[in-house]
Amino acid sequence: MRDDDILTPPEREALRDAILGTASDAIIYADRGGLIRFWNPGAERMFGHTRAEAIGSSLDIIIPLPQRARHWEGFERVMAGGETRYGHGDILAVPGLRKDGSRISLEFTIVPLHDKSGDLQGIVAILRDVTARFEEMRALRRRLTHPTDTA
Repeated sequence: MRDDDILTPPEREALRDAILGTASDAIIYADRGGLIRFWNPGAERMFGHTRAEAIGSSLDIIIPLPQRARHWEGFERVMAGGETRYGHGDILAVPGLRKDGSRISLEFTIVPLHDKSGDLQGIVAILRDVTARFEEMRALRRRLTHPTDTA
């Protein structure tokens, strides 16, 4: 059974608006050229760029410089081939870049967006800031590999 078999059109619209309008996770849509076309409140909170600043900008505004070449290589490969090996619910971990220049740790999934004829139009990314958890794990690893004498 599909959602449209269960939900009424107003319920589908309310659900869509609630998900896309969330402030907890960033939801970003980038077109085939890597330009941001959708930027939700969660993306504003997470990255510090307003919607007006982000829309029409390159994804470079959230990708740290050392990761950009690798990102664009993969992005272009996906856009050319129409398929991604990460589009089936895989969770990816990458660093991100905030407007103030600080880096954050991100986990995200991507969803390829196709038009009615099946052509790939762009990529939707759903991102979560896991910086606190990443830092806690790093500190724990340090303590385990370099224990201090507390006696």
